[in-house]
Amino acid sequence: MDQKVTPSLTMKRRLNATPAEVYRAWTQPELLARWFGPENVTAQSAEIDPRVGGRYRIVMLGTDGELHQVSGTYHEVVENERLVFDWAWVSTPERVSRVTVTLKPDGDVTILTLLHEQFFDTDAATRHTRGWTGSMDKLERLFA
Repeated sequence: MDQKVTPSLTMKRRLNATPAEVYRAWTQPELLARWFGPENVTAQSAEIDPRVGGRYRIVMLGTDGELHQVSGTYHEVVENERLVFDWAWVSTPERVSRVTVTLKPDGDVTILTLLHEQFFDTDAATRHTRGWTGSMDKLERLFA
C-alpha cells in the first residue's frame, strides 16, 4: 500500500538570543505578538498553553483588513529546546499539518530549526514558506 508523500518545509535561523529567550518568544503571547506572521500581517491576539495537550490560538490581521486565525494542540513541549504542535487554519480545519521548532545553543546564539510538514498540497507549502520566512525575519529583528 502506497502512502501519500506530503510536502514539507524546513528553515534554520541563527538568532542573537539564548534558547530560553527564543522559547519565551514562542510561548508568551505578548512576545509572540511582536513577531508572528508574515511582513504584511500583525498578530492581534494569542492564547498559548504550552504543555502537552495544551492548545494555542493566534489571530492575525492582514493589511487588507482580513482576519486569519490558526490554532492547534501541543504534542511535545521541552522547555527551551523543542515545541511540536498541530497547525490548522480556522478556514480549513480539516487540513491539519505539524510544526516542530527545535532550539540549539551555539556559543552566544541559538540555532532555530523549523520543520512544517504534512501539508495538504504543494501550494499550501509554498504559501507557508512565504509566511514563515516573514515571521522568521521579524523574529531575527526582535533579537537584533
